Amino acid sequence: MVLALLLSTMTAMAGSSRTLYQGSVDGWLPRYLSHVNAHGAPTRAMWTDLTFNLILLSLTTSDTASFYFVLALSNCGYIIFNFLNLNAGWIHRIDNGHIMRPWKAPTWILGAGAVLAFVNAALLGAGARVWNPHALWAEFVAAALILPVFCLRHYIQDGGKFPARMLEDLGSPDGQLGERRAGILPYLALAGGALVVLVSAWIFKA
Repeated sequence: MVLALLLSTMTAMAGSSRTLYQGSVDGWLPRYLSHVNAHGAPTRAMWTDLTFNLILLSLTTSDTASFYFVLALSNCGYIIFNFLNLNAGWIHRIDNGHIMRPWKAPTWILGAGAVLAFVNAALLGAGARVWNPHALWAEFVAAALILPVFCLRHYIQDGGKFPARMLEDLGSPDGQLGERRAGILPYLALAGGALVVLVSAWIFKA
């Protein structure tokens, strides 16, 4: 079990450190994580990732239940992240579909991704309790911790403005986010996802 946890940690760290770095560059996470070394490796994000995972590993040494609890939290967090990403595709298409891209995914793929996002949400609600009865609610709390982190970066460090580099990546010619054409739809998607998770957890409760 320890070897399985080490392998999963190494696999996650390979991509998650880059995710932390890019989130910092785009103005979502603290500036501390934007640093790279002479070879372009996000060293601060990697050290942060390693430290956090060492703490998680220390929590799994007590008993098997702790091991499964950490794995359950990790999988719940991944599904939540996957849900947000799949829905971000069609939201971004509505808000910035007019911007030229080297390649654009067909609309039906974005729609299929949105549908599968809610399928994953249903599986999250149905399966989280299999490994630990408190995993689902603990993950909701863990996921909500990103809100104060974002507020620290966006409103305190950046004064309520996104970095110019992020706006350039969006293809904004004037450095502005532009009109939010999606309106209330992103909030409805979040509320719908939460509802699907809760209903599924109630239906499949032990």
